[in-house]
Amino acid sequence: MTGVQTCALPILLSLADVGIAMGGVGSDAAIEAADVVIMDDQVSKVMQAISISKKTMQIVKQNIFLALFVKGIVLFLSAFGLTTMWLAVFADVGVSILAIINALRILIFQKKGR
Repeated sequence: MTGVQTCALPILLSLADVGIAMGGVGSDAAIEAADVVIMDDQVSKVMQAISISKKTMQIVKQNIFLALFVKGIVLFLSAFGLTTMWLAVFADVGVSILAIINALRILIFQKKGR
């Protein structure tokens, strides 16, 4: 998008799949229309944002699989009367805590700066 006038940026950002605006030099309208706002003026932060988003999607998929897997096992066992309501509650809370702990890995990934 080099050479695009500043007044056309909000329109182009709203038509794009993902709009990225630079916070330091971007106009307020472009920042408002963007999906991602990078607060520095460093273009290298775009690659860092892309790698963090890929890692985030990977962890989200892991959490969804883990939750569905554990809930499926508890549902299967409860259909045969092998579990109690308390085990189902503990499994649900346990999966939630494991998903939160798994999601905290993003903070470690972000600090490494990959």
